[in-house]
Amino acid sequence: MRYLTIALTKGRLASKTLALLEEIGITCEEMKDKNTRKLIFVNEELKLKFFLAKGPDVPTYVEYGAADIGVVGRDTILEEGRKLYEVMDLGFGKCRMCICGPQTAKPLLETNQLIRVATKYPNIAKDYFYNKKHQTVEIIKLNGSIELAPIVGLSEVICDIVETGSTLRENGLSVLEEVCPLSARMVVNQVSMKMESDRISDLIQKLKKVIKEA
Repeated sequence: MRYLTIALTKGRLASKTLALLEEIGITCEEMKDKNTRKLIFVNEELKLKFFLAKGPDVPTYVEYGAADIGVVGRDTILEEGRKLYEVMDLGFGKCRMCICGPQTAKPLLETNQLIRVATKYPNIAKDYFYNKKHQTVEIIKLNGSIELAPIVGLSEVICDIVETGSTLRENGLSVLEEVCPLSARMVVNQVSMKMESDRISDLIQKLKKVIKEA
């Protein structure tokens, strides 16, 4: 039996995924060692391998078959646009992708004016404005604190993830439009889904049962 390889997003998503997997009897003790320098973690008994990766890299590992399964935020799946199967919503890491800005920017969105949008997610922003709103915008890619852009006049609005909205409020900004809900998702390589159909389907069913009972 070959190993099934699972790529987890570093940080909170990984620890929550591991806790969920433990509920269905899948453990990986090696991963609990905070000081380990190992990159690949193995559960010999269940023929499973795990590794941690940065969010944007997880869909890449899955598309190319370096991982059979991945756990990643839906924002990353939408932004990366990789060829893979999104098989289930794990129900944690919930937040929203929103268009935010000062209240004065609201009429600019309602009247489809040409505006600048600052974001870490240019593909999501492009799809929302061009394909859903049919509004022409200039998209500015940023990597740091996106909230800064409308405050210093770089853009009229931002497209960003909102959890509680407290950072927005503190900076005089608010949610003007919601793009889509987000949460942690399980994705599967297209070939693995066929070749390892039984094992992967069994894993999905067990996880769905645990999530439903929670």
